[in-house]
Amino acid sequence: MRPIGNALLNRWHRMLGLSRQSPPSWYRDRLREELRERRTAKTRWQKLSEASDVFFSSSRAQYDGFPVRKVPSSVTSRHVLIYAYMLAKFTLRWKFYRKTAIMCNTPHYDSVREVVNPSKDRKLEEVASRHQIDPVEFKRVGSNLRKKNERTSMMSTDDESAPSTIAGSTDNSQPNQFTAPEVRSSSDHKAVVVGLYGVPGSGKTVLLKQLERKLEQKNFAFYEGSKVIANVVPGGLDAFQCMEEPEKAHWRRQAIDAIGKDCAHSGQVAVVAGHFMFWSEEQEAGCPVHTQNDLAVFTHIIYLDIPADVVAQRRLDDTERSRPSASANHLRKWQQEEKTQLRGLCRLHGILFSLVSPSPMLTLLDKVSILLRDFTRQNEEYNLSQAKRRLDDAIVPSQGHLETMLVMDADRTLAAEDTGALFWESVSNSRPLEYTALTLKALFDGPLGHSYTAFRQAVLLYEEATDDQRFDEHCQDVALAVNMHPEFVSLLQLVAEQKHVGAVVVTCGLRLIWEKVLEREGLSEKVKVIGGGRIADGFVVSAAVKGALVTRLREDYHMCANEAIIVVGEEQVRSKTMDAALTKAIDNDGLKASQAVLPSNASPRLNITKLPILNLSEPEFVDSLLGDRYTPGGLQVLCATERNATKLLATQMRDAAIAGPDLRKAHNRVGWYLANEFLTDVVGLEKRLIGHVQGRQTAGYRLFHEKQTTIVALMRGGEPMALGVNDAFPLAMFVHASDPDDIKRHHLQGQLTVVLVDSVINTGKTIVEFVQHVRKLHATIRIVVVAGVVQAQCVSGGSGSLDQTLARHAKLHLIALRKSETKFTGSGTTDTGNRLFNTTHLP
Repeated sequence: MRPIGNALLNRWHRMLGLSRQSPPSWYRDRLREELRERRTAKTRWQKLSEASDVFFSSSRAQYDGFPVRKVPSSVTSRHVLIYAYMLAKFTLRWKFYRKTAIMCNTPHYDSVREVVNPSKDRKLEEVASRHQIDPVEFKRVGSNLRKKNERTSMMSTDDESAPSTIAGSTDNSQPNQFTAPEVRSSSDHKAVVVGLYGVPGSGKTVLLKQLERKLEQKNFAFYEGSKVIANVVPGGLDAFQCMEEPEKAHWRRQAIDAIGKDCAHSGQVAVVAGHFMFWSEEQEAGCPVHTQNDLAVFTHIIYLDIPADVVAQRRLDDTERSRPSASANHLRKWQQEEKTQLRGLCRLHGILFSLVSPSPMLTLLDKVSILLRDFTRQNEEYNLSQAKRRLDDAIVPSQGHLETMLVMDADRTLAAEDTGALFWESVSNSRPLEYTALTLKALFDGPLGHSYTAFRQAVLLYEEATDDQRFDEHCQDVALAVNMHPEFVSLLQLVAEQKHVGAVVVTCGLRLIWEKVLEREGLSEKVKVIGGGRIADGFVVSAAVKGALVTRLREDYHMCANEAIIVVGEEQVRSKTMDAALTKAIDNDGLKASQAVLPSNASPRLNITKLPILNLSEPEFVDSLLGDRYTPGGLQVLCATERNATKLLATQMRDAAIAGPDLRKAHNRVGWYLANEFLTDVVGLEKRLIGHVQGRQTAGYRLFHEKQTTIVALMRGGEPMALGVNDAFPLAMFVHASDPDDIKRHHLQGQLTVVLVDSVINTGKTIVEFVQHVRKLHATIRIVVVAGVVQAQCVSGGSGSLDQTLARHAKLHLIALRKSETKFTGSGTTDTGNRLFNTTHLP
């Protein structure tokens, strides 16, 4: 198919918004069924209809990411009629179900996206059941609508012998108009009414006219508050101005009620320019002119926060209106009072409040237009549909392989930090007079609680405080301050190597921060983040959304919810109300969960009988997560035998004349070389700031998570080389071990990498014992073995070799200076340990 035709088809499928099907074989089975029906078609029109079904099945499968057949070209003359027929038929069916849902007063009509043949009543009942709609009412309305549309029977062409005309669409729209904007119907419980506020001179009237020219008239209705009052008051504005304040308040209530009713009937979004208070410079306080009806009717309020000196100049330059004089200082005080009062009233009454200021990036018109378009489509049903789509996008590339999905929260789970608080701390540092580190906490501790509306309000706060560039910068600063728990890093590194296990972070916090954190850890390709923070994200994540996404994984992707794990942090940063909520969930709601205490020295929640402790590094847990299809990478061997540097370094180690301190120095240099040249490739590097000789800061590097690295010297021959590794990585922990049991659990807790260092590996028996011991203590930590010499047969892959014995282990590397074909166990003067410490004379 040509790129243009493919793009148009994709736009059309995006408009239909049909759910992806599972398992993927559904698409193949559906296509086979359509091909059989095409072969049995008799008449010319039946063949056309069935061919359009085949084209639809092929293009849908491709769009959903499961191509089962090459999609026919849309530019071939014999295909044009089929595609036209397909577009018309399925678009009409889609519109039929939408219209039926609307006529049934279905609040979530937007989620009714179906194209099955509606000619049979049982199909109507099936669709109603899928969308939790009264099947009797849905069938009645659908049947009546079907009768009215008999002339446009292209919706149900499975049995007809002649086509209907494409022009017969019930709403006169053409089938190639793929992207009709979403508009709330009169069946919604409450019309969307947006108040446009700002002190006189802010430009509300001018902006209202610009919006009227820019936005779609069929979706929006624009009202100048004073004109509406003039229309409802007998005698108009002149009569209104002569009234006492109580009577004025009555007519203001009548005006806003009229707007609300008008838009509830039309389904349009109302944009109303008005005043919140009047305040002359001579008065000590402003005079509010809003009413309780305003607070009941408005769903959103946009406040034009124009610099006070700009407003003052506009008022002076205004030749069309007679405005009282007002200084910039007074206007600034007026604005601050309006913003403070409106913010509080909006939260108290469930109204979304947005502060909009001009910026170099976007004009005021562009900013407000983006907000209004977002307001037209956003509701809880739409929000959930977008979150589900994001989940689908995260799963589809691996669908068919996935058996298990690890679903994780982010803040105070993957890390101890609360990234929302850190973000607002960063913002408040640059704008201390406007925001505090507690900005977000104040919102969620307020009347809105942790509701959908509260999370939507949080998005508007992020939009208000930062443009896209500054938002990205603040997210980057916060991400650098976040330290993921090493237990999660190790576990996710292991999960990332598996095709049958996936991982997704579902966060109420900021998606971008956690994407940056995961990218820094090298996990962003495998671990996807579902979260919001900006209008462009299209949705917010609340507790209800988290639950719905887990349900979708269980019911639509057939993944079992095997285990619930509560991550418990240090006591001083824990939620004070969680204990009571957990107790209720366990005692009354049947919750069965374990607790992962991070860091491990923190105290557990409740008691370990009610909420048992689970260690994320325990082999039993890791085995249960990875299952039978676990495919470890085995031992990865890196050897520097043929390098020139190796030849020089090995000369010092092999020279019989060199022993004692000089030989230890040679081994130390080898350890330093292997650490810098190879270990950095295995583990990776991270940036750090260093002082430049010119007195400024510049970028430097160190081993990735160097502080979370443990170097183990296998005594006694491995110590000099291990000290060389430690010289390269001075922040790492250093441990002596003569026996595997010398490595204790606390040597590995909170660590990401353990480096086992020995001078010579002959049979590999000692290394196997150490690796197996480490794995018993920590199932997911990266293990790197560093050696001066490894016997070639030991890593040959043959029976009994080191790499075969350790084949079931993951995240395991061996780095050696050289391989040796000689199979020889030293003793006395030939033993490396004796040579290193001048004990060759001992028996």
